[in-house]
Amino acid sequence: MVRTGLIFQVRIPSKTDKPGGSPVKQVAKENLLPAPTLLPTIHELDLFKCFQSVLIHLQMLWELVLLGEPVVVMAPSPTISSETVLALVSSINPLKFCCDFRPYFTIHDSEFREYTTRTQAPPNVVLGVTNPFFIKTFQSWPHIIRMGEIRMAGDLPKQVKVKKLSKLKTLDTKPGIYTAYKTFLHKDKILIKRLLKGIQRKRPSEVQSAILRRHLLELTQSFIIPLERYMASLMPLQRSVTPWKTPPQIRPFSQDEFMSTLDHTGPQLTSVLKGDWMGLYRKFFRSPNFDGWYRQRHKEMTQKLESLHLEVICDADLLSWTKDKSEVEIVDLILKLREKLVTRRQQLQVKDGVLDKLDTFINSIIRSLPEDLQTVLNTH
Repeated sequence: MVRTGLIFQVRIPSKTDKPGGSPVKQVAKENLLPAPTLLPTIHELDLFKCFQSVLIHLQMLWELVLLGEPVVVMAPSPTISSETVLALVSSINPLKFCCDFRPYFTIHDSEFREYTTRTQAPPNVVLGVTNPFFIKTFQSWPHIIRMGEIRMAGDLPKQVKVKKLSKLKTLDTKPGIYTAYKTFLHKDKILIKRLLKGIQRKRPSEVQSAILRRHLLELTQSFIIPLERYMASLMPLQRSVTPWKTPPQIRPFSQDEFMSTLDHTGPQLTSVLKGDWMGLYRKFFRSPNFDGWYRQRHKEMTQKLESLHLEVICDADLLSWTKDKSEVEIVDLILKLREKLVTRRQQLQVKDGVLDKLDTFINSIIRSLPEDLQTVLNTH
């Protein structure tokens, strides 16, 4: 039976969205009757429901995701499988998870043979599965999370234990985290006590999730802020950007130089967690998540340099510069400026009017050239 008269309000995520961005909000000005049903995005998961049986291992799970380790989530249903995988991936917001993840992976997926082979190391992917067949197939994987049924009762959920991979043998294996991984950082016992006490006091799951999400956000920010600060120091000084030269290069990222900054500007400034932060950074440098973060930040900084270069060019007296230059040099300048306009108009964020001003400059220079050159340049 199909029901009519229902209004759904959704927001399709776009490429420009930041991880963990604000959820869809109902528009107050529209008096829609009946009131629209809001469909949540994957960023609005009930984190507490997903993690309630592994609260004491949150630090381990966060590190595994941060480092892009191969993880298999074995769950009793596709819903639990999908929600757990998405919760894991979102646990490192606002850092983008740059590895592959499959909320519900089956034997019919095209990568099944590749992911289950024992002749090579497992790929950097988080898989969610339900088929008991996978217990035997994925025994060579380093980290396996076996989930039980999710119960949101008022009593304390039973916390799963960390077990050796060798014990993952039978089809009736009990819930647990099967891994030999040792965390770099210590557990946040205060957070765990707070969440467990919240269960006893029947604190709403939404509130528990908000506490959990904030903790994970602050933890990730404490880790990423030193990297952001160091990356910013690699940017050339603005005064080194001149109109007649190509923009200066961004200094290369030096892991050793970055590590030397941690004593004074490290995560200990914003996080109370103790442990081997340096060891965690060293392993992070070898992960796809670092590679993805670095490439994105380098791209943004390069575009910023290009924007500054365009603005400096527009502030320069281009017509005066061309007076003692040969026609070849002037044509070369015009072609380069045009290339910047064409390739950068959609990519760069520059001050209002800069691109239009540059376009005017180009036309002025062209008009100062002989008519035959003007004709050639105006037809290209």
